Parts: sequence; C-alpha cells; structure tokens
Amino acid sequence: MGAIFNTFLYQPLLNIFVALYNLIPGHDVGIVIIVITILLRIALYPLTNKSLKAQKDLQELQPKLEEIKTKYKDDKQGQAQATMELYKNNKVNPFASCLPLIVQLVILIALYQVLRNMLDPAYDIASHLYSFVKNPGVINQISFGFLNLAEKSIVLAVLAGAAQFWQAKSMSTKRPPVASGVGGKDEGMMVIMNKQMLYMMPVMTVFIGISLPAGLTLYWFWSTLLMALQQVWLFSAKGAASASGMGPTSGGKDGPSTGDTKVIEGKIAK
Repeated sequence: MGAIFNTFLYQPLLNIFVALYNLIPGHDVGIVIIVITILLRIALYPLTNKSLKAQKDLQELQPKLEEIKTKYKDDKQGQAQATMELYKNNKVNPFASCLPLIVQLVILIALYQVLRNMLDPAYDIASHLYSFVKNPGVINQISFGFLNLAEKSIVLAVLAGAAQFWQAKSMSTKRPPVASGVGGKDEGMMVIMNKQMLYMMPVMTVFIGISLPAGLTLYWFWSTLLMALQQVWLFSAKGAASASGMGPTSGGKDGPSTGDTKVIEGKIAK
C-alpha cells in the first residue's frame, strides 16, 4: 500500500512541485504552493461539488430525520424504512459525500508530506525526481521576499482560522421562527450544534496552524478559502435555481415537488 501511495500520489505531487518551482521566476515556493492549491481545487472540483451538495441536502433534512427518530423510537425497522423513503423522495444519497471526502483526505496527506519534505533542507529531493525534472538543489524557504515558510506563522494560522469560520458560516443553518412547531425545535437544536462547530473548528485550525510550518498553513489557508468560495457559489446557484422554479420545491429533477414534500410530512406526522 505504501508503494502504491508513493508511486501514484506522493511522487507525482513532488515532481509537479519541483517542476513549478523551476518554472516560476524567482523560484518563490509560496507561489508554487498557491498554484498547486488552485490546480488541486480545479481537479477536485466535481468531487467537492458533489460532497458539498450532499452535506447541504442532509443538513436540510435533519429536522425531518429527528422527527422520524422520535416517532419510531422503539421501531428500528420502521425508522429505517421511513428514513430511506425520506431520502428517496428528496433524491438524497446519504453516502454521496463519503467517497469525495476520502479522495480529498488521501491527496491532502500526500501533499502534506510533500510540503513538509520540500521545506526540509536535509531532504534528498533527487532520489524522488523523474528523469525529465531538473533537480533544483535546496529549496529556497523564503517567500514573497520576507516570509520563511519553514518557520511557524501566527498570522497565517489566524487567516486559515478565519477562512474556516467563513466556510462554516456559509454552511450553517439559520435559526427558525419561534412558532415553527416541532420541526422548528429540532432545527433550533441543529443550529446550536452548528454554532458550536462554527467557532470550535476555526479555533482548532488556529491552534494547529500555529504548530505547523508556514508553508503548510499557507496551503491550508488557500485551500479553505477556495473551498469556501466554491461553497458560496454552489449554494447561491442552487438558491437561484429554486427561486426560478427549477429547484426542489418545483418538482424539478433536483428534488421533489411541494406536493411530494407535504405527503412526506403528513406520513411522518401520523
């Protein structure tokens, strides 16, 4: 497994890193990291879109899932059947976000190792290069003329935390009206959980980022920022489609009609 990981992920990413480092004027490793981050986000764009959409769909169904759990508290089979019916009628695949997340995690691990090794002056780069990629020798750790990417950076850690906060904020659920009934209570509980994640994850990002070399934190910041931008664009486009009569409330192919939703709600309420 280690040999497969090295051959198909680690070594190609390392060679792309070195090739870009050789091509970019001034051999600025910070610009290389930014370019690689953008290229990876473009390559993973379809998978990321699928994952984000699945997460959002599941989040929107959470109040109804809580109602099903309450109604079928002592009937596991009925609970499973009602849950699958809810997923089917809303055209939601609860496992749709798993594979994209796994793929992104594996690539992230490989890139983490590449960045860590590239910023280590003692690392033997030559032994991992393809024959057509020139050995640059020691990688210059100074980026933008002043930032040492091999050292820790509190500023970049805070920026990464801020990007994480923005991403979580755009995913979080708004608080429902007071008189919204049982579903509203469940949704209110979900809002509280979302708020905890909203602040906990950015704080964890800052603390972890402070302990990492600035090169890794720079990647983390740019990757999270681009993910947040993609997320905002995806959800705004989805909202515009719903408003124009093509979304889940209109019977379009992205979701059930209003009548279908009422039927589901009636079955759950019985």
